[in-house]
Amino acid sequence: MRPEPCVGRFAPSPTGPLHAGSLVAALASWLHARARGGHWLVRIEDVDTPRCVPGADQTILQQLAACGLHSDAPVVWQSQRAALYQAALNRLIEQGRAYACACSRKDVEAALLALGLPLERHQAAPYPGTCRPERGGLQGRAGRAWRLHVGEGPAAHVQWRDERLGMQEQAVDEEVGDFVLKRADGLWAYQLAVVVDDAAQGITQVVRGQDLADNTARQILLQRALGLPTPTYLHTPLVLGNNGEKLSKQNGAQALDLREPLTALNQAAAVLGLSPLPRQTPVVQALQVWVAQWQQGSPTGA
Repeated sequence: MRPEPCVGRFAPSPTGPLHAGSLVAALASWLHARARGGHWLVRIEDVDTPRCVPGADQTILQQLAACGLHSDAPVVWQSQRAALYQAALNRLIEQGRAYACACSRKDVEAALLALGLPLERHQAAPYPGTCRPERGGLQGRAGRAWRLHVGEGPAAHVQWRDERLGMQEQAVDEEVGDFVLKRADGLWAYQLAVVVDDAAQGITQVVRGQDLADNTARQILLQRALGLPTPTYLHTPLVLGNNGEKLSKQNGAQALDLREPLTALNQAAAVLGLSPLPRQTPVVQALQVWVAQWQQGSPTGA
């Protein structure tokens, strides 16, 4: 029996055009799939509609095309897939793995302080399970959001191997707590949407920036709860700004200058430990050269 083909994806949020950091993730995910003879898909992650910029999705697709990166299947938009997310949430509710939560952020912080737990600056406070059914549930309050009951102890401790970072682990119950699946504003949470979509699209390998590595344990717990397969993971190096922080749209990252696409691709390839190519090299040829290098094993751990 022939093995199933590997399927990778690039899933940008349309909060603005691609920048140098996002091109690294796009190129790495494309190379990882192509080096294994697999397929590469593009998914627009636009569930957080207040942050989405009108027209940014089309700009992103145009930028990818200029770099020779084309989806092997029709592009999908998360904003059109709410029925899938609702079906998954319903399954979790029926299994007793999801519950309604009435807590605001201030409620969570107050509960942690009452328990004598420290609040780390710039970090989301772990949810202490205030609205868990076994702790009294909503107690007459109105539900605002839906959370996954992550369990406690070994059931909530996740280990996985990242193809670049090596063995990773996280005690989700202690470090995150019961995390949100559907937000108080009615929008779907990233964690649920990405897990449902990866399974629906047959994704077997997730290649993305290292800043997203912390999401992996939560997503694996959700995959297990929903009976979905777990893909392999590879988290790529980050591109840093002048201030030493991750280059992002939030800290003023400039849109890619694609008047000469190979220049941008060369910069992304260098971050991935691949050899830059002469300026006159056609983009298609450059991509094939890098596929061959990736097959031999790049410094990213691929």
